[in-house]
Amino acid sequence: MAHDAASVRPRTGRPPGAQGSKPPPRRDGERRTYAALDLGTNNCRLLIARPQDDGFVIIDAFSRIVRLGEGLAASNRLSDAAIERAIAALTICADKLRRRHVTLVRSVATEACRRAENGADFVRRVHAETGIRLDVIGAGEEARLAVLGCQALLPQGEGPGLIFDIGGGSTELVLVETLQGPGADGSVRILDWFSAPWGVVSLTEAEGAGLGSNDRDAAAAGYARMKARAASAFADFATTLPRPTSPPRLLGTSGTVTTLASLHLGLASYDRRAVDGLVVPAHDMRAISARLAGMTISERAQVPCIGQERADLVVAGCAILEAIMDIWPADRLGVADRGIREGILRSLIARDGAGS
Repeated sequence: MAHDAASVRPRTGRPPGAQGSKPPPRRDGERRTYAALDLGTNNCRLLIARPQDDGFVIIDAFSRIVRLGEGLAASNRLSDAAIERAIAALTICADKLRRRHVTLVRSVATEACRRAENGADFVRRVHAETGIRLDVIGAGEEARLAVLGCQALLPQGEGPGLIFDIGGGSTELVLVETLQGPGADGSVRILDWFSAPWGVVSLTEAEGAGLGSNDRDAAAAGYARMKARAASAFADFATTLPRPTSPPRLLGTSGTVTTLASLHLGLASYDRRAVDGLVVPAHDMRAISARLAGMTISERAQVPCIGQERADLVVAGCAILEAIMDIWPADRLGVADRGIREGILRSLIARDGAGS
């Protein structure tokens, strides 16, 4: 739930008020500031923004790989080390929220906290130590927010489109149709959605044996297992998808697709302005995926826009991406460097009436 930023507090001090309390009334001319925090299985991300025209302008951002779901598949628990990494990142976020005088914030947690036996204990500890109130959202809400945040980038065309979000612990697939008529402005309606319990962290831990070494044969076998596991997870949903009567439209929002898009462009370092909104031929994304899967982990670590932090996980993302392109064979893939956080911001601004 969204809550007044007064509930973001230092590690000591008076406890915040009840979650979901209404923000103070906006005075004429007052500039309100909004924030969206997304704690995923792999990343902790924050956006802080102010309304502008019919959208918003970002005034601060934060992103850190925390691997909250590391080891979760084996133990069903968040590890002590993962919890400490996440709280360290969230402490930085809490400081940014205070310094930016954020009026209204929504902080969500996804698959790792949904699955972990100690997820509720972790949420309580985060609140006690940082003042941040994490809302552990369901897969359906996760899919809705991702679509709300990136729908404007769905490639133009006729017929339904498929929007997907490859996370650390799950992958959401959302079938949508573009609304028509005055005022539709590229908005979409969700027709159906599916969440698979495989993301880059969970799939790597389940089927990634050999990917952590420099053995090419073992890596190839691991990649084949990952593709098979992802394809199996999507199989039932694939049977419900309509047969497109026009070229299928496909849009991805995840670190996997933005990383592969960076390699497609040959960027020396990541550039959101070049990647967000890019449309890439699907066969190019498959070729890049195959090339990465054929590398050793040390070779992947040397690739610009991947580095040591993503070298072991990017291959799982490639396997999931290929499985998605198999069930929805679009010729082109839209790339979005936006998603849940932007969806949260749009929801907060609309609810608060600041965008009118």
